Amino acid sequence: MLIGISPLLGPDLLHTLRAMGHGDEIALVDGNYPAAEHARRLIRADGIPLLPMLQAVLAILPVEAVMRAALNNDPAQAGAIHHQIDALAQGCGQSATSLSGDQLYPRIRAAYAVVATS
Repeated sequence: MLIGISPLLGPDLLHTLRAMGHGDEIALVDGNYPAAEHARRLIRADGIPLLPMLQAVLAILPVEAVMRAALNNDPAQAGAIHHQIDALAQGCGQSATSLSGDQLYPRIRAAYAVVATS
């Protein structure tokens, strides 16, 4: 048992986070995203909602930037989930950047790993 590390972070995810270096990106996606098709390295987090997983990752990983999807594919629009992501990013000293699908999907495909949440 590791002390101070969320039990949401399983061994595969912890290994992946440790293996990442400067400039590597990790994508946390919801259950509607075609993660199996797009991921270079796929980590399944079935049954775990995106927000608790994001909070667990941000608690142990120093991040250089936080990017998120936009509501209706318009970076000027945000829904409740987007505001919650923004708040979690602010908690680690970052501001979340809202990206349209054309900007976001290529980054997810190029990410070091994709974590598929529910």
